[in-house]
Amino acid sequence: MIKVKIEKKENQIECIKISGHSGYAESGYDIVCSAVSSVVTTSINAIVSFKETIKVEDDGNVLEIRILEYDDITNKLIHNMINLLKEIEKQYKENIKVEGE
Repeated sequence: MIKVKIEKKENQIECIKISGHSGYAESGYDIVCSAVSSVVTTSINAIVSFKETIKVEDDGNVLEIRILEYDDITNKLIHNMINLLKEIEKQYKENIKVEGE
């Protein structure tokens, strides 16, 4: 299962951690993993193209997105990413879990 953990401080998103594998299908054919990867990669690239308001670390097991500075664009893109991940979760409850929002 893919786990998306949203960490907040004072009602602001501080960090998003994504880990695990969906287990929907074998590697290379897993549409849930592909969808999550697409949503997250597109969101990160969009934010970074405007400003360096996030820090991204990937140790191969956990992808961590830490918000360094909130502005309107970062806020909208982070919330859009979370909403898209929740939409995936609605259809694939056994393969992805979004926690903390």
